[in-house]
Amino acid sequence: MLRFMPVGDSMTIGSAGEHTWRYRMWQHLRDTCGGPFTLVGPRETLYDKAADAPTSYAYADPDFPRAHLAGWGEGWLHMAPLIGDAVRAHRANVLLVSLGLIDLGFYTNAEQTAENVRAFVAAARRADPRIRMAVLPVIPNVRAESDTPFATEVTRFNELLAKAIADLDEPRSPLLPVSPPESYDINHDTYDGTHPNASGERKIAAAFAEAMHQAWDLGGPYEAD
Repeated sequence: MLRFMPVGDSMTIGSAGEHTWRYRMWQHLRDTCGGPFTLVGPRETLYDKAADAPTSYAYADPDFPRAHLAGWGEGWLHMAPLIGDAVRAHRANVLLVSLGLIDLGFYTNAEQTAENVRAFVAAARRADPRIRMAVLPVIPNVRAESDTPFATEVTRFNELLAKAIADLDEPRSPLLPVSPPESYDINHDTYDGTHPNASGERKIAAAFAEAMHQAWDLGGPYEAD
C-alpha cells in the first residue's frame, strides 16, 4: 500500500468547515491511483480559529483518511525536527510538502529556510532511504503585494528551493519539484489572500497530482471533482 503524508502549514491543515486540498488529493488518488493507498501522519485535526488551536474535526466531508503532518503557523523550521519520527512511525512512502510561507514571514530568511529544507530532507532519508518527496514552492500571498522585502525573500527562497531539490535529488529517493498552478490567483482562489478556498484546494491538489503523474507515472491527470 502506498502511504502519502501531506506536510504543510496553515494551507495544508485547513480550518474548521473546509474540505482541504488533502481531501481533493485523496479523491484524485482514489479515482486514478490503480492500487491501494492511504494518507498517513501523526495528526488528523483542522485548526479551530475560535479556539486558536488545532482541535477541530469539522471537515466539510470527514469521510476520508484525514491523517497529516501539518500545523497552523508551522514551517520548515518546525517540521525538520519532526519528520524523521513521523516517517518511521507512519511508514510514509511519499511526502507531499507545502511549506515556507510562515518561515519567511516570521522566523527565517531565505537562506536559513533553505538550510532547513536540507535538514528536513536528510532527516526524512535517515528514517527511510527510499522516501519520495514532492515539494511545492511558496505561493506568494497578499502580503507580498505590499511588502517588497518579503516578496524578495519569497522569490529568493523559491530559487534556493529549486537548487536544493536539484542538488539533493537521487534515484533511490527522488525529490520532485512541483510547479505552482499557473492559474492560481489569490483574489479568486483564497478566502483571505493566503488560505485556499475550494478552487484553490483543487488547484493545489492538481499541482501535486500532475507532477507525480508526469514524473513518476503515479495516478493520472487531475480532473476536478
